[in-house]
Amino acid sequence: MAKITLGNNPTNTSGYLPKIGEQAKDFCLIGKDLEEVTLNNFEGERIIMNIFPAIDTGVCGTSVRNFNINAANLSNTKVLCISRDLPFSHNRFCGAENIENVVTLSDFVSGDFGHNYGLTILDGAFANLHSRCIIVLDESHKIIYTEQVDEISSEPNYEKAIAALN
Repeated sequence: MAKITLGNNPTNTSGYLPKIGEQAKDFCLIGKDLEEVTLNNFEGERIIMNIFPAIDTGVCGTSVRNFNINAANLSNTKVLCISRDLPFSHNRFCGAENIENVVTLSDFVSGDFGHNYGLTILDGAFANLHSRCIIVLDESHKIIYTEQVDEISSEPNYEKAIAALN
């Protein structure tokens, strides 16, 4: 279990992020139109997974806005913003913020994505939500960068995530 904090209070995740060099595990998440989306939907594309607890919180919203701006300049790359929020929350947030350059995906049905990637929060106020993580995949969907943010209320290192694609 990874040990992270929320407001400096210790909490644990369901495991550890996958290792660099591993093949990304397939997933089945729900997209904005309530359709199932799998890793195969992004065949041949590089991926930045921006994973967070809830889109309606300050840092989570900031990460979506930040990647929305930077995603517009990345070739052959999709930014997947993943949380356990309902797709309706994703749609409302992105509509209100004019966010068009990221793909929002929800793990609300089963939480399997969070458990399979070792990032589900097990205890504390955010239990069962996703911890704040970044996972970057190359075109063959091998993992080339990961970041587990130690303090949930802190932002990820956007620059390092994007630099991993160069």
